[in-house]
Amino acid sequence: MTRVGAGMKKEGQAGECADKPIIGWREWVAFPDLDVPRVKAKIDTGARSSAMHASGISEFNRDGVLWVNFHIHPFQRKKHVRVSCSARVFDHREVKSSSGHRQERYVIITRLEIMGQCYPIEITLTDRDSMGFRVLLGRTAFRNHFLIDPNHSFLCGKK
Repeated sequence: MTRVGAGMKKEGQAGECADKPIIGWREWVAFPDLDVPRVKAKIDTGARSSAMHASGISEFNRDGVLWVNFHIHPFQRKKHVRVSCSARVFDHREVKSSSGHRQERYVIITRLEIMGQCYPIEITLTDRDSMGFRVLLGRTAFRNHFLIDPNHSFLCGKK
C-alpha cells in the first residue's frame, strides 16, 4: 500500500494527508450490502456525487419507507451477469452531468469496500450502459479516506 510522505502535505492540513492510502483513477471495488463482490469503478475527483449503473428500477414500500428494487450488471458488455438488489431510498436528487443534462435520481446509502476499508457512501442510481464504467465514484466518496493518483490505475490490485 502506497502512502503519502510528509513532504506532500498541503498547507492547512498538516498531518491529515500523511496516513491516507493512495488509489488510482480506476479501481476494483465492492458493495457488500448489495452482494456485488467486485465492479470496476472510475474515480472522478471532478464529480461531487457518485453514480451506479442500475436497470429495472422500481419503487416499493416497506413498513411505510420507500425502497427500490433494481439490477446491477457489474461487468461492461456482459449483460448475462446480473445482480438483483433492494435498497432503502435515502433521497431523490437532481444531478447535473458533465454535459449539462439534468436528471432526477434515487440516492441510496450503501457500504463501499476498497483497499481493506469498508464504509457507507451515498450513490445515485442511473443508466450508465453507454458509459465506460458501471460505477463512477465522486470526491465525496473518498473524502477523509484516500488520496487519488491520476497517473495510476488499480493500485488496490486487479481482481
